[in-house]
Amino acid sequence: MDSGMYEIIVDSLSAHVAVLDDKGVIVQTNRAWQHYAARNGMEDHVDFTGVNYFTICQAARESGEPEGDLVVAGIKKVLAGEILEFVLQYPCHAPTRRQWFILRVLPYLSDVEHQVLVVHEDITPIILIQEELQQKETELRQKSEKLEEMNVALRVLLEHRERGLEELEQRITANIHELVLPYTEKLRNSLNGHRERTLIDIVETNLNNIITPFLHRLSSLHLLLTPQEVGVAALLRPGKSSQEIADVLGVSVSTVSFHRKNLRRKLGLDDRSINLRTYLLSLK
Repeated sequence: MDSGMYEIIVDSLSAHVAVLDDKGVIVQTNRAWQHYAARNGMEDHVDFTGVNYFTICQAARESGEPEGDLVVAGIKKVLAGEILEFVLQYPCHAPTRRQWFILRVLPYLSDVEHQVLVVHEDITPIILIQEELQQKETELRQKSEKLEEMNVALRVLLEHRERGLEELEQRITANIHELVLPYTEKLRNSLNGHRERTLIDIVETNLNNIITPFLHRLSSLHLLLTPQEVGVAALLRPGKSSQEIADVLGVSVSTVSFHRKNLRRKLGLDDRSINLRTYLLSLK
């Protein structure tokens, strides 16, 4: 392949390529190098031939870019054959654009000239994508941390709520035991009629049901019990007969029997050997 073909290939590359002699002087650059120089304000001598690349690196170091010394050292090591390739990533921001490049220094494979290739490749799109991904990762981490904080706060609120409910239940239970049940007992002892005493018994039974988990357990079964069925169940549990339940609720015995059948069906008590009251007593 002749030198003209090599130039066409090198000029076709998007990377900025320069050939340096053993003193660091630029002897040739490709079209991408020259276009970059022109875009950044270089009006004349955009091919940089004859310019010492070490001087460029020294000027960069003096302007506050520490990579300059590293590049010079890397080029000299490749020229001396100490390393086969030198690679360095560096920023090169323009006034209106943030840019990053990868610099590669490679030996120029020639039996005549002792030279190196200096290749600058624009990796700005890759860096910008990495920055965007890092930003999104940071945002996701922050959102995750906020969600975790909210979960912790919610757990604390639920624990406070549970403790508050327990304390409320304890106060209600204590008040019923201390302020209500003693007086229902006195009221029962003062009554002579069977119906009135039965009513007092029912009041006490229902009060005890309120302060025990029975009704809550019954409702937690999601059986869609009617109010009448709940009332019958609450009276069956302490052992009231169908007649007593009918008298209290003001319905017929057959109506009570109908509700009892519905309770057995909804509770899944198909086995007639299972006693309905015994089952209700097991709901603690």
